[in-house]
Amino acid sequence: MTKSILKNFIKRTLFKNQIFMIDKTSTVQDAIKNNVNAGNTIFIGGFGHLIPFYLSHELIRQKIVDLTICRSGADILFDQLIASEIVKKVIFGYVGNPTVGLSHTFSRAYKKKSIEIEEWTNQSIIMRLHAARMGVSFIPSKILQIGDKPSNIAYLKQITCPYTGHKFSAIPALKPDIAILHAQCADKYGNIQMWGIDGDTIEGALASDKIIVSVEKIISNSKIKESPEKTVIPSHRVSNIIELPWGAYPSYVSGYYSRDDDHYIEYDITSRDEDKISSYLKNWVHDARNIQEYKKLIGNTKIKELQEGLCGVKNGD
Repeated sequence: MTKSILKNFIKRTLFKNQIFMIDKTSTVQDAIKNNVNAGNTIFIGGFGHLIPFYLSHELIRQKIVDLTICRSGADILFDQLIASEIVKKVIFGYVGNPTVGLSHTFSRAYKKKSIEIEEWTNQSIIMRLHAARMGVSFIPSKILQIGDKPSNIAYLKQITCPYTGHKFSAIPALKPDIAILHAQCADKYGNIQMWGIDGDTIEGALASDKIIVSVEKIISNSKIKESPEKTVIPSHRVSNIIELPWGAYPSYVSGYYSRDDDHYIEYDITSRDEDKISSYLKNWVHDARNIQEYKKLIGNTKIKELQEGLCGVKNGD
């Protein structure tokens, strides 16, 4: 390699690194305001674990409406967004209150026809996201070829393999406008580190046009480099990063705190009554204007209990 070629290579590499080394830290308010618009399709990460409750609640506080929300297996966060009347459509494989019961607000909204639904299997949702991640318009599969299909996906087409003549379902890509996630940590440039169960979180994030992430802690870039295997989303894909300790409560964050099962059980009772769910949203969403207020609602006793639980600080690794 000649000196001139080497010099140009070094310049290009340095320029590329400068692009990636941009401080992407933000406030909750600005991250949502600058990235989410009415009518967007939003992928919401988390699979029982790492659910971005506090960051997603900002959608409610800012009254961003006509949203389509999607993921394979949805938690009570979907129920809360629907109760706030900002959701137009739900694309899902499952919606409920895991280990407890049903999603009561979702059920009421569907019966009233105040939301549209598009029901897939959990696996087909993941395949749809994977297709978008790969940049293709569909992915062939043997699933959804026999048995009953929901009428809302009657448009699903069949294709013939040009090599074997076999028939396949053409599972269409699902490309969200934005992904909202929570993770354990990141640096200020947006290199996201996550461990533990993630479900379709990584597929959904990398399928989306934009990604915003709340984390338990923002750490140094040198610390990130000590465990590169934990970096699941690179900085150049991330739009904003927000430090929000306890931002995934009442779900759990491996290595930080356990799930608050009591909260999920109480929510099942609360969400059966429209007046009670309105009161819940006032307390846990509208009046919790910052993460400090959110933590006050959780309470020091509960925080200590969850930190010492199976998924907490001492046992989470």
